[in-house]
This record gives sequence, structure tokens and C-alpha cells, in this order.
Amino acid sequence: MRDMSTKKTSGRGQRDLRVKVKSARGRKLSSTRWLERQLNDPYVKRAKLEGYRGRAAFKILELDDRFRFLVPGARVVDLGCAPGGWCQVAVKRVNALGEKSGKQIGTVLGVDLQEVEPIAGAETHQLDFMEDGADEKVKGWLGGEADVVMSDMAAASSGHKQTDHLRIIALCEAAAHLAFDVLTPGGTFVAKVLAGGAEGELQKLLKQKFEKVVNVKPPASRADSSEKFVVATGFRG
Repeated sequence: MRDMSTKKTSGRGQRDLRVKVKSARGRKLSSTRWLERQLNDPYVKRAKLEGYRGRAAFKILELDDRFRFLVPGARVVDLGCAPGGWCQVAVKRVNALGEKSGKQIGTVLGVDLQEVEPIAGAETHQLDFMEDGADEKVKGWLGGEADVVMSDMAAASSGHKQTDHLRIIALCEAAAHLAFDVLTPGGTFVAKVLAGGAEGELQKLLKQKFEKVVNVKPPASRADSSEKFVVATGFRG
């Protein structure tokens, strides 16, 4: 059950409606807070309006606006692609559907442990990217090397901040090693990490393999989240 409260904004007599969620019997307070946050999140609302499968789509949009790696004609691999928001963005930007006349047509390949609902313009496969031979499968599906490998993956939360940090760094390192095997020289690697102190070895590794490594927190990343994104450009091959 929801209680609608109103709050005046300054100067113009407008009213900003904010949804408040009453805690139901049996529902954890954390779940109630999550639901309230989702209902009031402007990126969640925008995702619904613009047809994206989740608010995370705006993170890759904002990163690409800054670094310009999703260019027409690019071949893109999205690791852990479910539910598909990043693939949706990539399809538009690399011109995978050929909608931009006169521009090169790109390729978007999404892989995930679970089956993903089809995405127009993208090819998706169920795959554990850490299994032996995954790199060859990816290059086979792409028909060559990738220009971009990107990942918004996160390990299941344990509720322990440092444990979760170590898990996502390990996941990011595994994604980076796949990127080393499938990227073309000059390619880009983008991945989510959690701040927490164990990023040093990952940063060192990426700086050996790429010309430039930058850590970014895009506006769509919630302010109370410790997530950030590493953007490594100019793969040395």
C-alpha cells in the first residue's frame, strides 16, 4: 500500500510527488527502502520511457558520451549481459541494425550464464566466459577480434562489504583476461568495480596492457554506491 505525500518546490508553486512505501508485515526494512528508491529513481523512470531494460543502460551511455568507444562499425562483447540494457545501447551506437545510412554496421555479442530474452540487433549466447575455450567461441561468434569488451557484472552480494569488493575485483580481473585474448589492438575494456582497496593489482595489470586507464563514476551510478567503472583504452595487443 502506498502513501502519496507532497512537497513544495521553491518559488513556482509546483509540487513534487514522491512515492513513500509503507512497510508491510513480513517485509524487511531494507526491502522497503529498496522499493521506495526504485519507485522514485529518475533513471528507472527514464529507462521505462525510453524502452531500456534497466537503469544501468544510462551508465554505459554516459561513459560512451565521454570516451566514445561505441562507434559505428565496432564489434562489441558484453559480458554478463542480462537483462540486456547495455546491449541495447551498443546496438544503437555501433549501428548494428544499419539504421544510420552511410555508416558502418557494427556487431553486438552478449554472453551470460543465464538465457537472455532476445535483443533486436544483438546476438546472445549462454556461456561461462571463464571456461576453457571461451575466447575462441567469442571470436568465432564475432567473426574476428573485438573492438570493445564491456562488463557490468557483479558477484552475488554477501552482505559483507570487503568480501563483495574482493569478489567483484576477481570477476573484473577474469573479464580483463578474456579481453586480452579477444581484443584487437587499440581496443577498449570497460568494467564495473567496487571501491575498497584491492584494485591496485587490477590497475597495474591494465596499465601494462592499455595506453590509458581511467576510473569513473558516471552520474547514473547512485551516490550511495561504492561502484565505479574502469575504462581502459588503446589496447597494446
